Amino acid sequence: MSTHKILVIDDSKVIRMRVRDMLPAGNFEIIEAKDGLEGYNLMISEHPNLIMLDFLLPKMSGWEVFQQIQKEYTLRQIPLVLMSGRKEEVVEKIPEPFEHFAFVEKPFEKGQLVAAIKEAMTKVPKDIRPSPSIPPEATPQDTVSMMTEIESLKKQVVTLEGEVSTLKKNLSQIIKFIKQKLQ
Repeated sequence: MSTHKILVIDDSKVIRMRVRDMLPAGNFEIIEAKDGLEGYNLMISEHPNLIMLDFLLPKMSGWEVFQQIQKEYTLRQIPLVLMSGRKEEVVEKIPEPFEHFAFVEKPFEKGQLVAAIKEAMTKVPKDIRPSPSIPPEATPQDTVSMMTEIESLKKQVVTLEGEVSTLKKNLSQIIKFIKQKLQ
């Protein structure tokens, strides 16, 4: 079972298939969206580990999706790779150097894609980067390993929060029972 969800938002089925083919089989679950609105909705419902976003999209442009990501704390935590065949249109709206995302120019090769993913993971804003941070010298395998560890820790936190909530309810019931017996 794959442990990492990658959301690929591109109106080109060829690009979506190309990304799928370039990533190691079995390590990633690729979720595809053909327009910006569908992609934005999938971000909210699927909680991906990485977003690959085309800049020119129907229904909701990549620029509009990017702006929504920047407004929402939980979405800003997700590494982002912006894709475009026209870098000048991206630079027109977001000047270089790109601070919070990686950029890959279409068409791209596997090495460029892997490098962009690694770069995106190191560019999550420092104030919200999950710990441990990914060192710049990390290999893609190290990065995948760290992502797996982070996801495992997040699941443990959710489990522990549930257990704490249950314990609080039980304690409340015990206190209520004791008070009734003392009266």
